[in-house]
Amino acid sequence: MTVTKEEAGEDSGDDGMPDPYVPSRRRLERERHKRTRARRATAIAALSTLVTAVVLYVVVVSAPGWQRTKETFFDGHYAREAFPKVLDGLWLNVRLLLICGVLVLVLGMLIAVARTLPGPVFFPLRVLAAAYTDFFRGLPLIINLMIVVFGVPALRLQGVTVDPVLLGGTALTLTYSAYVAEVFRAGIESVHPSQRAAARSLGLTNRQALRYVVLPQAVRRQVPPLLNDLVSLQKDTGLVSIGGAIDAVRAADIIAQRSLNYTPYIVAGLVFVALTIPMTRFTDWVTARMDRQRAQGGTV
Repeated sequence: MTVTKEEAGEDSGDDGMPDPYVPSRRRLERERHKRTRARRATAIAALSTLVTAVVLYVVVVSAPGWQRTKETFFDGHYAREAFPKVLDGLWLNVRLLLICGVLVLVLGMLIAVARTLPGPVFFPLRVLAAAYTDFFRGLPLIINLMIVVFGVPALRLQGVTVDPVLLGGTALTLTYSAYVAEVFRAGIESVHPSQRAAARSLGLTNRQALRYVVLPQAVRRQVPPLLNDLVSLQKDTGLVSIGGAIDAVRAADIIAQRSLNYTPYIVAGLVFVALTIPMTRFTDWVTARMDRQRAQGGTV
């Protein structure tokens, strides 16, 4: 069988150096077929999306109460009035996310480590850590916020803040640290015991093995669920408004109560969605990247 230069993809020139790679005709046809299929799939997806959007639009607009709903929830005048105030309040939500996020990660890590400490001497610590996670994971966040925001000032303790922002942030930290602690604990327990044994055989203490061997692997494995918890925390920062803090939700509520129009709530919701989508897509990207690394046998 004779193989042409085009099919072989290489040949020697006059100077003895191989010619640049030339893809074969069959490969070019396969790539052309793949591009055609990709364009067809994209066109079908775009068409189906357009048809779905048109159908939903017709259904909504044709509803008997659409005109009243439009005036109540989609009024341009109130949207323009609410947008700058909602953005001002959003800065409080962002600060709560940054501060509470750091506190949640630190406290969650400490609780997870406490729950995984070996030996009978640490049994009381393990029980307290387990009781903490069970209690705050079972207690609804809204009730936790009400207890902390309204209950702590009622005690009239000297030197204890009554700022609803600080108290609301404390409640968020207490609840989310319980969830994050379980994420960290799952990551720690997923590390094979041989890793700790190998570290101990090299002369590392239990604390050094935990710090330099177990925790780095556990954290890398749990990055996607940790990011998901931070996305949820970002949305739940709006609940601090129940104590009177002027965040994005409370700013929208003030305008809505004054005007009896709910468009500010839609504006606040869209602002939160716009803030959450980048973090969600980043979480998806990290998850997909780690899955590819696992499939290829890379470091996870």
